[in-house]
Amino acid sequence: MDHSLSQRIFSITSKEEFEALALKIFGHQYLNNPVYRTYCEHLGKTPDNVSSHAEIPFLPIQFFKSHRVLTGSKSPVAIFESSGTTAAATSKHYITDLGLYQQSFAKAFQSFYGDVESYCILALLPSYLEREGSSLVYMVNDLVSRSKHPSSGFYLYDLSLLKDKLITLESSGTRTLLIGVSFALLDLAEQFPIPLKHTTVMETGGMKGRRKELIRAELHNTLKEAFGVPSIHSEYGMTELLSQAYSEGNGLFKTPPWMKILARDTEDPLTIQSHEKTGGINVIDLANINSCSFIATQDLGKTFHNGSFEVLGRFDHSDIRGCNLMAL
Repeated sequence: MDHSLSQRIFSITSKEEFEALALKIFGHQYLNNPVYRTYCEHLGKTPDNVSSHAEIPFLPIQFFKSHRVLTGSKSPVAIFESSGTTAAATSKHYITDLGLYQQSFAKAFQSFYGDVESYCILALLPSYLEREGSSLVYMVNDLVSRSKHPSSGFYLYDLSLLKDKLITLESSGTRTLLIGVSFALLDLAEQFPIPLKHTTVMETGGMKGRRKELIRAELHNTLKEAFGVPSIHSEYGMTELLSQAYSEGNGLFKTPPWMKILARDTEDPLTIQSHEKTGGINVIDLANINSCSFIATQDLGKTFHNGSFEVLGRFDHSDIRGCNLMAL
């Protein structure tokens, strides 16, 4: 894929540009991604009979567990891997260009939160740090180094040290981002509830079996109370994507211009739902140009007319349901 096309991805300014680029990338991936092409052929979909982004086939995310989903002939320079129990197969995302990922998360962060150098970034991601190949750790580690603040960094299980750091940063009025996995933020909230006036609290989801699953509203209410903040921010990303959506509260997420969310009918996975109807979340991530930009996830959600979306949970028995073409 030529360099100029990857640059166009990050300079999209209109729906028309997005549409044209999505169709172009679909054609490219159809030709150069054997796994995706086989899937499209089973559905009878080709670049010749697809004329809008909603008609493009969305590859079920489970394929990242069973196949090498790669576009082009370049060798991977990194492999991002999902967390999973030892019994379950993990998703593997083969990355041939880490620069695309860096561009994607840096530009998205900039557009939602401004200059990363104006923050101290505190990361509370213990479960992710305990394994290799986490795309979230890669992203946060890069943002931590870009922030250049001496206190930016990762805090594993030393919540007392983190509390002291937060108190110091608060007393000096330092603009701070506390980004953490849900169960670790809850541990901090229970053990050290402190009012935060200069700190944005962002959860990345994930109890990972450590605690009882809470619905997002419950989690956010607990954290808001403990830290005296008006809202809890959220990050929506996954191993199989190179882009993230962000929520500034109320569980409503927004995407950067090169990413789009659609909801598919839960009974007919090839049909896209209208707005405000619960469906399976389909993601278009144009930054995923070297793997697959069109993915049917196992999350349930709703889309809205203004381009925002909410995540409502996951399919039950998600490895069984989702798409009856999974057995290909």
